[in-house]
Amino acid sequence: MKKNNSNFWTITVALAGFLFGFDTVVISGANLPIKELWQTSPSFHGWFIMSMALWGTVVGALLGGIPTDKFGRKKTLFWIGILYTLSALGSALATDPYMFSFFRFIGGLGVGASSVTVPTYLSEVSSKENRGSIVARYQFMIVFGIFIAFFSNYLLKGVGGAMDWRYMLGVEAVPAIIYCLLVLGVPNSPRWLLLNKNDEAGARSILESLGIKNLDQSIQEIKDSVKTNVKGASGLFSGLYSKPISLAFLLAFFNQLSGINFVLYYAPEILEKAGLAGKESLGSSISIGAVNLIFTLLGMYLIDKVGRKVLLLWGSIGYIVSLAMVAYAFYSGASSSFLLFFICLFIASHAIGQGAVIWVFISEIFPTRVRANGQAFGSGTHWVFAALITAITPIFLDGESGIFKDNPWPIFAFFAGFMVLQLLWVIFKMPETKGKSLERLQAELT
Repeated sequence: MKKNNSNFWTITVALAGFLFGFDTVVISGANLPIKELWQTSPSFHGWFIMSMALWGTVVGALLGGIPTDKFGRKKTLFWIGILYTLSALGSALATDPYMFSFFRFIGGLGVGASSVTVPTYLSEVSSKENRGSIVARYQFMIVFGIFIAFFSNYLLKGVGGAMDWRYMLGVEAVPAIIYCLLVLGVPNSPRWLLLNKNDEAGARSILESLGIKNLDQSIQEIKDSVKTNVKGASGLFSGLYSKPISLAFLLAFFNQLSGINFVLYYAPEILEKAGLAGKESLGSSISIGAVNLIFTLLGMYLIDKVGRKVLLLWGSIGYIVSLAMVAYAFYSGASSSFLLFFICLFIASHAIGQGAVIWVFISEIFPTRVRANGQAFGSGTHWVFAALITAITPIFLDGESGIFKDNPWPIFAFFAGFMVLQLLWVIFKMPETKGKSLERLQAELT
């Protein structure tokens, strides 16, 4: 029963990741129809249509730590579901690009807050033995949402004629409402109850339901970590947490400089440039989503066995090879099947490396007192770079003076170069966090 409680609660909370993945990638199917419908400039399309959700995500991520700490993880998770619901319905019914952008921004707030609250909650209700795989459930749900979004876009293509994109965006309201109802049944974080409410009895009861062993020892370790924080500097940027801050920043920075959001958001357009027709490019996008899903499952299986650092090493090498070959494919005019293979290899490298590691690692390296704000910093860094890359992409791909509009190979070569830097950082600077309690990591990193 205890195990069932734990699985149900963590899977329910991780479902926010499904909405995250679906919401961020579903726009790929609406990209070209909206461009034709409203005839906006490439810069407007990039900054307001395609990346407005990401700017909402930046705000949601940077501010998400405030409600997560003040009102609790559970209440914040519920309101995240409400934001997703409003965004789905509003975007689908939008009558102009400004209304559309506003509701995409609302959805972005949910995505950003989700990337703070969910990993924080999951890390606090798991043990040191299974924390990697538990928090990685969030990433699995993200890529599952991405896969379903690609598949949904493919199925809905042509259903509503020129307005099929409205169905693509609006269908997200269904899982969003289901999530809101389910999350009402999950408990608060035991660590939050101890730190913010001084509710030892409530925390003990939840830890017991989660199947945590050595309850007295776990309670005492949490109490001791809080006392340590009180004695030291309590602010995130006080200087005490400079090491976890730098680790979170660089991991998030490299995550986006791999080009992952560039590929996911513009997959159909990239594949069309390789010679695939519109419907065929959407179909090929499904293969990208499927590869993402399969290798995320593999990453979840391995993360508590081989560790975070090893997965990121493998992923970095895969990034370098795949990005270099995608650049070569565009440069040399190789076949679309050759290009699709290496894009799928790129997705696999991301899924088993950065995809599996990022939310786990950032949620582990900050102490309880500043974990939500630390998660907000790492997540905010991630989304700032994601928004910038997504916003400027149409200028390079579509702009009249864009030097890459006919052949985007330099973009992929640029990303490959940054992945060489990531590989060096992982080898020489990244610590391993596998198998260590949150309290032990606090002592080592601060």
